[in-house]
Amino acid sequence: MPIRVSALGELAEQLSSAEFDLSRRWGSVDKWFATWAEQPGLRTNLRHHLLELPADQAATMIKRSRETTTHFAWCLRDRPDEPFTFWLHEYKEQRDWRAGYADSVHNHRYHFCTTILRGGYLHERYTATITPETDRITSAELVRSTPCPVGASGFLLASDFHRIPRAADGTMTFLVKSREVTPWSLSYDPDTHESHRHVPVETRLEHLASRL
Repeated sequence: MPIRVSALGELAEQLSSAEFDLSRRWGSVDKWFATWAEQPGLRTNLRHHLLELPADQAATMIKRSRETTTHFAWCLRDRPDEPFTFWLHEYKEQRDWRAGYADSVHNHRYHFCTTILRGGYLHERYTATITPETDRITSAELVRSTPCPVGASGFLLASDFHRIPRAADGTMTFLVKSREVTPWSLSYDPDTHESHRHVPVETRLEHLASRL
């Protein structure tokens, strides 16, 4: 592997070490990740990594990536024997956003660390009230609103709720995600007060035949 793309290999090697337990000590992962993300030339490393991908690896990356209502999520690395995955998020121009994803109050099925490579966004953290009988959010309260420029990094646990109401055009972020720690995630529209539970399609195969 060329030296200039060793940043991804270095990150993968460190996260695979016994020092980290990605499901229980995500805070310690974040402290190391924040230092790693400050390295000079990270964007250049990632750019060369993409440009030099062999055709078969590029095809695999495309297949496991996806489009959301607010951004394109590109999966750079997903190996079954590793307890993490690497992603690039390419945010759409604000005028092309559709309501219901990053701009809703939501959590995730996994823990993650992220750093802003280009652009920037407004990041909001919330506390959410969940009704146990329905597993739905009934209310959400803004805790903190933080403008995040290039170079900003942070982490969220699967239990944390947040929102990105707007992002500068051209914003891109790099993320390290843990494997899923919960079977679904929740979202809440602060304007309509509607809440939804999101179950990934790949977990529904065993129920598919019974629905016919």
